[in-house]
Amino acid sequence: MKSLCIKTNNSDLLKYLLNELKHLELENIYFSNNKFKNYQNIIIHYLGTDNSLFTKKISSILSLLVIDELEENFINTIILQNYFYFDSIERNQILNFCFDINAKDFSIIFDKKFQSLFNSFYEYISSNKSLVLKGFTNFRIKPYFEILDDIINEAVNQFIVEKEYTEFISLLKLYVSSQNSNCETIHIVYSTSESILLDENKEIISISNDCFRAKYLSDITFSSNDYTLNALLTLIPKKIYIHLIDSKIDEFINTIQSVFENRTYICKDCNICKLYKNSLKTKSPNTI
Repeated sequence: MKSLCIKTNNSDLLKYLLNELKHLELENIYFSNNKFKNYQNIIIHYLGTDNSLFTKKISSILSLLVIDELEENFINTIILQNYFYFDSIERNQILNFCFDINAKDFSIIFDKKFQSLFNSFYEYISSNKSLVLKGFTNFRIKPYFEILDDIINEAVNQFIVEKEYTEFISLLKLYVSSQNSNCETIHIVYSTSESILLDENKEIISISNDCFRAKYLSDITFSSNDYTLNALLTLIPKKIYIHLIDSKIDEFINTIQSVFENRTYICKDCNICKLYKNSLKTKSPNTI
């Protein structure tokens, strides 16, 4: 027979464990819940012969408990400790980035976290009969916390990039609103992340660095579209028609719309669109 006593005073964790044990698919297992001294105690007795299977089952339950019930609090605590200089709203944004990272590669990250916790619980339960949950999670799951640290660091990097981007857009919007327009209309022909500019007479506007000094560009880059943005900020057109040849609105187009707001108009099927769509059928995409 193998026995294990799990100690906790957290009512939510207690309820979680009792429910999981109730539905555990393992024969010859019995459990009870009693209050002794400082803790609520879940006492589990296994009367079967496969102690390794029993340890695996309990380790799995405890690993999922940490991820399901405790992880968000752990992440919040780490963010507060390591990034206390951010305000509460910013820390909450970082937390949301953590959720996004977990969701993006859910299977890979979940498996990594689960296996780390499982190994820690399995090793301990194999040679111990009593487990204080709070103490165990505070001191015996360091590899799991290292995984959380990596997720949080990535989330902070994403938060900083987005914050810089938002500030950059705000500055450009302020600049555009304070300047007089130097032309009436500009057409942007946009396809596969490449763009060309046309004036109101449909003539190509050179957007090389020779024509427009790159004084409006920042560390935020849109690759070959940096000089397109720079040209628009130099000309400050009253109207910008964006011709989406491949019908895709990406980060660069979103930026143009954010900076120039109600000056922008999306077009997908005018004469200019048709002309360049037909052109792409006979030319390399790099031609545009």
